[in-house]
Amino acid sequence: MTRLFAGTPWDRPPTCERCGKLESECTCPPVVPEPVRIPPEKQTARISVEKRPKGKVVTVVSGLDPEGNDLESLSARLKTSCGTGGTLKDGTIELQGDHAKRAEGLLQTIGYKTKRR
Repeated sequence: MTRLFAGTPWDRPPTCERCGKLESECTCPPVVPEPVRIPPEKQTARISVEKRPKGKVVTVVSGLDPEGNDLESLSARLKTSCGTGGTLKDGTIELQGDHAKRAEGLLQTIGYKTKRR
């Protein structure tokens, strides 16, 4: 009696494409694809100042692609430059207080086009 996949690639154990060893014996490091980054010159950051409940003022930077940018490091850079706290929510950067001018200046020095609302 023959097996259904005898002699086909599904009958053989999987091997590493780089070194040719069995996957269980392979010591190659895993391949981590580099994230595709969009250059700042091709993006427009939208800056707005919003008044939240209880009178809190927040500067919001939006319009940047979360997949094509490192928003976490950009957020940290903006918070450090403005000397304030903030957060990253749903692909938008929120800074505590009215820091629209300073945030716009920093984003322009990095290379982003800016638009104020």
